[in-house]
Amino acid sequence: MKIEKTNIEGVLVLTPNIFGDDRGYFFEAFNQASFEKAIGHSINFVQDNQSKSQKGVLRGLHFQNPPFEQGKLVRVLSGSVLDVAVDIRKDSPTYGQTFSLEISSENQKMIWLPPGIAHGFAALEDDSIFFYKCTNYYNKASEGSILWNDKDLAIDWKIKKPLLSEKDELATPFNDFKSKF
Repeated sequence: MKIEKTNIEGVLVLTPNIFGDDRGYFFEAFNQASFEKAIGHSINFVQDNQSKSQKGVLRGLHFQNPPFEQGKLVRVLSGSVLDVAVDIRKDSPTYGQTFSLEISSENQKMIWLPPGIAHGFAALEDDSIFFYKCTNYYNKASEGSILWNDKDLAIDWKIKKPLLSEKDELATPFNDFKSKF
């Protein structure tokens, strides 16, 4: 597996070694020992989540506050998304920086998002299936959201008029956000 650092400290892009022939392909999607070596510490995933979105759906920028913060290993099983990360760790040298990458069932890239990263994605194709492993259980009282179209973050989501949840339409602008990380 190829591991690439990004501009945000601790956020990694993982590209598996894919073995293909005329029958199809095979790859190891997750290996605990290899993953822990890549991130430099032990990890325990406790919950897997999956969503299906139509083209133009935007979900994010979401996070969970301590003590229910989550690290996430994200990938796309079908279709493609623009995946976006925002560093919300106030003592991080990359605080407020963004990272985005198209991940798809074709390129099979995965992204590791450590705790303290707000996360979102925009579906670039119909029936995009998004899958992620979490290091902590979901806790509604700990959830937070940053405004997806915040002018200071200036994220290019690659879609003109996204389909949003009410929660995402009413999220907190980045300058009004008080990080608990």
